[in-house]
Amino acid sequence: MTLPRAIILAEGVYGSTNGKTAHGLVRYSKRYEIVGVIDSEFAGMDAGYVLDGKVRNIPVFSTVEETLYLKPEILIVGAATDGGYLPKNYRPYITKAILNGMSIVSGLHEFLSDDPEFSSLANIMGVNITDVRKMFLKKQEFFTGEIENVKAIKVAVLGTDSAIGKRTTTIMLTEALKDMGYSAIFVGTGQTGWMQGAEYCALIDAMINDFVAGGIESEVVRAWKDHHPDFILIEGQGGILHPAYPGGFEIIAAARPEAIVLQHAPKRLYYDGFEKYPIPDVKKFMDIIEILSGHPIVGITLNTEHMSEFEIPYYIQDYEERYRVPVDAPLYSGVSKIARAILDMKESQVEIQEKKETVIARGGY
Repeated sequence: MTLPRAIILAEGVYGSTNGKTAHGLVRYSKRYEIVGVIDSEFAGMDAGYVLDGKVRNIPVFSTVEETLYLKPEILIVGAATDGGYLPKNYRPYITKAILNGMSIVSGLHEFLSDDPEFSSLANIMGVNITDVRKMFLKKQEFFTGEIENVKAIKVAVLGTDSAIGKRTTTIMLTEALKDMGYSAIFVGTGQTGWMQGAEYCALIDAMINDFVAGGIESEVVRAWKDHHPDFILIEGQGGILHPAYPGGFEIIAAARPEAIVLQHAPKRLYYDGFEKYPIPDVKKFMDIIEILSGHPIVGITLNTEHMSEFEIPYYIQDYEERYRVPVDAPLYSGVSKIARAILDMKESQVEIQEKKETVIARGGY
């Protein structure tokens, strides 16, 4: 299957957390073939190397015109701005992309397809404007409790902050479990997950609140019915204690995860973009999540931003000793310890169920 060739517009944000949509697509995409990134600050460099030191043969450019030799079919807005508004300086890039025959994909709250200038120009040029969040406005499914029929182990990756790497860790865990011989399905809950090619996705910040739980449940149930996987992994949003993005409650309530992984950035002292609010100790998050879910945290994954390569092993060891759970740094050493902890939990549950069935068969309980 040939994927449509896409460039990512990340002007001014590729080096910050506001570029997280671009970051996710550079690291992993099964919906588009990413052939370039636009951010003049890093022009001439490799997008993967800029991101995490790994060359991915995705060049960075300054302008739309510079990308045309790659024959891109789509321009993706790779910025994730506060409030989801289109940066004003992005308008000329989008206009030039449309004039050069590219369709536009955006995950912003501001719908580009409703913009008279863009929509008129797109009609003239015969290209499409896809607003990912707009696609989910009418996803209105109420919670039914059918989630209890899902027999897969459900794993949620929650975080202590927004833009901290939850989606990337969820995808890496999904792939790691597959590599270990198990079937696993990723369920996205944000626009970048959909752009990356998630077959099952509920954009919870684009849906009416009454239907968020039902939307999460329905995607997990669909994944179970379609594939009967061993594991279903659900991407977290925001952070349980975040003052602006208190995500995670709906995922715990609706997806009913048996295992929860907590993503944390040890060197991030304040919530991203909200420097008046310090991030509480990890133990507080662990306690709250365990109370809400009825299950302990199976492991912690570390976002290694602002760490030197020499510091990372120290933080891994320190967090394992302090919190008594396996700790991985996904972008440094992978997620093998967390994947193994999830498998151990599954095996323990199977043993418990087999013992219960044996006792029942003998007339016990």
